[in-house]
Amino acid sequence: MVPPRGRFIVFEGGDGAGKGSALAAAAEALAADGLDVLSTREPGGTAEGLELRSLLLSAAGSVWDQGSELLLMTAARVQHVKRVIRPALAAGKIVLCDRFVGSTIAYQGSGRGLPHSLIRDLHRIFVDDVWPDLTVLLDVDAATGLGRSRRRLAGAEADEGRFEALDLSFHERVRASFLEQAADAPDATIVIDATGPLDSVRRDVVSEIRAWLSASLTTG
Repeated sequence: MVPPRGRFIVFEGGDGAGKGSALAAAAEALAADGLDVLSTREPGGTAEGLELRSLLLSAAGSVWDQGSELLLMTAARVQHVKRVIRPALAAGKIVLCDRFVGSTIAYQGSGRGLPHSLIRDLHRIFVDDVWPDLTVLLDVDAATGLGRSRRRLAGAEADEGRFEALDLSFHERVRASFLEQAADAPDATIVIDATGPLDSVRRDVVSEIRAWLSASLTTG
């Protein structure tokens, strides 16, 4: 059954939390349920977003001031929402997104020290205050997640390790912010313990999303 309106589900968490694999498992399961699913990510999701991703996540991105970093993240999101996310939701799709404004609040806000009010104002003014219907928070302690992410990047020889190069205290602030955001929106957030085996985490994610979608589609 195609829902009468789309649903916007965002996967959040620190580096190495397993968001990408959890999103892929959810997309496969929901498509098997007969739902029209769109998977996307930030930064990215559009050609412009991919260009900004390479600027923001590569080691060369260390030249960016924290304010510039915030504005580039927001610029990528403006394009993403207007060109990809909103059209997909209007078409009744289930949109699964790896990171959204919650990550900006956690990384550029709590991590970098920029005011949360500034981030929210930019989001309200330029991104039309679009927020997820549901946030799936993959939670893992910062040291474990950082180790996972660094090993993944080394194995892939990928130049996207700018944030992984930051110290542990930065990543601990990011994790604390995600948990605070979850506590502030308990009805719109599912927190998954991501410390266990990957297959177990994926099963938990799929089960929780299916239950939420069943209730959400029933109530319209």
